[in-house]
Amino acid sequence: MSLQSEFAEVAFAAGRAALITVVRGNSSVPPGTKLLVRADGATSGSLGDDELEAAARADAEELIWIERSELREHDGDTLFVDVTGPPPRLVVFGAVDFAAALCRVASAAGWRPFVVDPRSRFATPERFPEAEAVIAQWPADALASIGGIDKATYLAVLTHDPKLDDAALLAALDSDAPYIGVMGSRRAQAKRRERLVAAGVGEAQLERIAAPIGLDLGGTSAEETAVAIMAELIAVRNRREGGRLSASSGRIHEVGT
Repeated sequence: MSLQSEFAEVAFAAGRAALITVVRGNSSVPPGTKLLVRADGATSGSLGDDELEAAARADAEELIWIERSELREHDGDTLFVDVTGPPPRLVVFGAVDFAAALCRVASAAGWRPFVVDPRSRFATPERFPEAEAVIAQWPADALASIGGIDKATYLAVLTHDPKLDDAALLAALDSDAPYIGVMGSRRAQAKRRERLVAAGVGEAQLERIAAPIGLDLGGTSAEETAVAIMAELIAVRNRREGGRLSASSGRIHEVGT
């Protein structure tokens, strides 16, 4: 089977992989040479140059998780890194009204929202029709049921209940999640921080928490709050600060060089 066919199979199965093709190569690596890199690091094919292949694998590891295809340059070699992967997941802790609005906005943006809350009377599919799944379990069990947290899984904690907030954070902080956001006032954030420190959470882990969650858009309704949260998630995923485009001097839409 060709590497292109393997790549197509991964895409058809909603898997995650990068197909790297040499577009312009030096004399030792001719154009058209390909390497397939899967999310678990397994590879098929070879670029025939150990140093270039290591650089290509690093490119794949970076781009696979943000589902972005780009051209990359390495010492005279130009690579096209073609990426396939499912949309990012958003796990929302707390079956509250804000969660319902966030699921609607996330789904409209092409993300896959999940709702987690052990209170089964609130965590029902009827209340969250846009969610891919509504899981009435404690955070650690719920995360295990969806296959754990990978680098394309973003977390939003909205419960306002210390028992559930802390359980969600303790389950998340040792994970590969690129984003962990928590709703609440600054006073609530300070109290939460005290509890987590008492539970043995270190400073480096605490710095991973985005709190209060969302960008400062000034909205107050559930829908406006959901937009602010999704705006921050999209900015983090695309490595942007989330400021106004009119105040930016850089390129509006970044593309591979």
